[in-house]
Amino acid sequence: MGIRVALLNFGFDDYTIELANSLVNYVDLILIQQEKSSSACEGVLDERIPVLRFKKPSTRNPKNILSMWEMMRLIREVKPDVLHVQEAYDIWYLLTILLNKTPPLVTTIHDVFSHPGDGETVFASEYTRPISFHRSQQLIVHTQLHKQNLNQQFNIPDQQINVLAHGELGSLYQRRSHKRNLSREPYTLLFFGRIWPYKGLKYLLQAMPLVAERFPEVKLIIAGRGENIDQYFPHGYDEQRYEVMNNYISYEDVVSLFERSTVTVLPYIEASQSGVAALSYGMGTPVIASEVGGLKEIVRHQQDGLLVPPGNVQALADAIIDLLSDRQLQQKMQLAALSRSKNDLNWSNIAAQTVEVYQKLVRNPINI
Repeated sequence: MGIRVALLNFGFDDYTIELANSLVNYVDLILIQQEKSSSACEGVLDERIPVLRFKKPSTRNPKNILSMWEMMRLIREVKPDVLHVQEAYDIWYLLTILLNKTPPLVTTIHDVFSHPGDGETVFASEYTRPISFHRSQQLIVHTQLHKQNLNQQFNIPDQQINVLAHGELGSLYQRRSHKRNLSREPYTLLFFGRIWPYKGLKYLLQAMPLVAERFPEVKLIIAGRGENIDQYFPHGYDEQRYEVMNNYISYEDVVSLFERSTVTVLPYIEASQSGVAALSYGMGTPVIASEVGGLKEIVRHQQDGLLVPPGNVQALADAIIDLLSDRQLQQKMQLAALSRSKNDLNWSNIAAQTVEVYQKLVRNPINI
């Protein structure tokens, strides 16, 4: 097929699986990943894709030296024309690529900066992540904001930065799930994903009483892990108004949550891009989001979602009320979300654009 590509995955399993499934139609592809990613691939990774695995201990474990030696051995064994890495801010990986020669390197950057208050931020990544930016000959990002930050904050030239959309994830979860076609609940909202301060859950909770004045039937599903959820409900909560899933959520439950909900709400106060929006659109569920960071590029106001000022409780409540009040608008946005999943968020289109990045690098290698 021409270009031989090693796709190296350090943890963005869903994104990697869907990208790989389409890339295999364009290039000679080999997937290299941590052993712990194996379960995510079961039944959904294209059988044509060879998979090589290595053990990756926790960051503080000195056995990482052996792990990185094995990773580099696998890369050398594959002899790829291009090594494409899904963002890795692990200090061991970064030191490895700093001190070793690698094949021409493409890195997909999902987040240029750490999110404020994110308790899962990789240790010291604020200081080490620029290694990844400067060691890569080509970078792929998901929004123009990412490109601007890399250009202005890290002096990465425009010609090394490629803006490609984050593909939809709904079809992946539907393939994993045996549940199908649940009816949408007309007054159900969904807050999904990791729960950290920058996600703005407190503003959505403050908006709920305002929405309930207009729609007493309104219900909010909060599904995800992160902070202690009890701090948001110091006096408990009304189980008729709130459904809380503060634990691991199975693939089947993920599908049913999005199928049940009228809208996914992302009241973030900071954002770069959003895998939750990509999942929501793939399920045909519109999004109400804060007009902040990369979200204002992803959500198309009045087309497949609504944008509101971050931290503005009244504006958030008004947007929810507007959408719940208008069934025609809901249907229009549902169709628009599904349409985007077949166009700019379609993985085949994204894979074709990714191959153009590979071809650019192979034709015009950049010495770093």
